[in-house]
Amino acid sequence: MANTQTFKQMKGGHFKTLQQYAPIVARVHGGHHPEFHEVRTLLDAIMQKAKDAGKGKAELHEEFSRLREITGNYTVPNDVCESYEAVYVLLSELDRAYHA
Repeated sequence: MANTQTFKQMKGGHFKTLQQYAPIVARVHGGHHPEFHEVRTLLDAIMQKAKDAGKGKAELHEEFSRLREITGNYTVPNDVCESYEAVYVLLSELDRAYHA
């Protein structure tokens, strides 16, 4: 798998996109999908821990485990927009890269 990126390689671009999409998705879909508010809280924790770790590896097992639990392994609800789907796809990619 030569195209597989590490968590450190992908976090910059993914974090930037997630920072843009997550607040909008929370505002638009949070009423019908209250679990997304916890997704956003966990995302914020992941980004902060990654920042605090600097060049070291952040301890994110608990956050990713909880994300998998509340999202049904990043299963996208049927009644959401493409931005919501993108958030789950990006989180899933980060999760896989972190545990690789």
